[in-house]
Amino acid sequence: MPGAPGPAGTTTVPGVLHPVGNLPVAVYWRRRLLVLLVLIAILGGVGWLGYSLVSRSGQSGGTATAAATTRPSGTPALEQVVPPMRSLRTPTALPTTTAVVAAAPTSAGPKPGGPCTDAMLSVTVRAPASAAVGSKPTFTLVVTNASAVPCVRKLDKGLQELVLVDSAGHRVWGSNDCFPESSSDTRTLAAHATVTFPVIWGGLTSEPTCAAARVRPKPGVYALHGRLATKVSATVRVRLV
Repeated sequence: MPGAPGPAGTTTVPGVLHPVGNLPVAVYWRRRLLVLLVLIAILGGVGWLGYSLVSRSGQSGGTATAAATTRPSGTPALEQVVPPMRSLRTPTALPTTTAVVAAAPTSAGPKPGGPCTDAMLSVTVRAPASAAVGSKPTFTLVVTNASAVPCVRKLDKGLQELVLVDSAGHRVWGSNDCFPESSSDTRTLAAHATVTFPVIWGGLTSEPTCAAARVRPKPGVYALHGRLATKVSATVRVRLV
């Protein structure tokens, strides 16, 4: 019969197209139709999927191309951000300005006729290199205006003093101890002028109150220095023999 299995259990094409079984023929045709619809649906789904992928790829490429095309239009060109070199002007030389140099302040030196400060004076002493014990040597206070201008200074006797000390630094004698003198002597000292004030030492010791006994100092080396008010001289050596 058509559609029946062939010899040795094989299935023929007519048998597939025209199956004959226990069920009605319409049932088998509906099954074929259902299988065919399933195949068509599968093929249609595969085709739609492929089309969708191709469409998306094309849109992505178009979008990227559009973005690449439109992006530079939104970004300012380099020449707009950095002007071309030809448009830049080289600045001309800066105008020269007259340098104002402040004059160095002149040192405020001593004014002529002003007071003689200690810095303007030189005070020294003169004395014999040696003298006999008990003798009366002459010591001299020397005041010099060491500046280049004349100046005024008080040279009162009460501002002058000569002092003799021993090798240990102990006071031995002072010119104002027992016979202080007073005077009013304000002078204008010419530039580099020198005035001298000699004092005769009586050869005996003394102290400021002149209350202690006065004796002859022992032979030895002594130091003499003088002062005029607050200006003090260097010392000179005096040997008593």
